[in-house]
Amino acid sequence: MDLQYQLKAGSYYLYDLSETPSAVTGQRRYKLQTSTVAVAFNCRTGKIHEHGAPARIQSWAAHTRRRLRAAGADEEANDLVVVDGPWPVDELNKCLWSSVYCRRIFQRIASLPHGKWPCGGERMRRAA
Repeated sequence: MDLQYQLKAGSYYLYDLSETPSAVTGQRRYKLQTSTVAVAFNCRTGKIHEHGAPARIQSWAAHTRRRLRAAGADEEANDLVVVDGPWPVDELNKCLWSSVYCRRIFQRIASLPHGKWPCGGERMRRAA
C-alpha cells in the first residue's frame, strides 16, 4: 500500500495511491476522513504501528500498552508514543514513508507548525 494524506476543506483524507482512479471521475476513493490525525509509533526505532482517527489510535495504544506490560515488556510499552492533532500534511506523509524521519520528528514536535494553517502558522500567530 502506498498511503498518502491530503488536506481538503479542513479535513485529512487518506488515499491508497496503489489503487487505480475511477474511470468516471478520475478520483481515488479515500480510506479515511478525519479532522485530526493520530500516529502511534516506537520513539526509539521510529517504526509506525498505527495511524488514523485519534480516538481509534488512542484506544489501540492503551490496549497494546496493557498487553505489553502484562507480558513483562515494560520498555516496549513505554516506547509506544501517540501524537495527535493537526499535522502539516507533508510532515505526516514523510513519517508514513520513512521510520527514520518519524523518529526525528518526535524530537522536534514542539516546533512543528499547525497543520491546517496554509502558511505554516508563523504569520498568523504574529498577526493575532
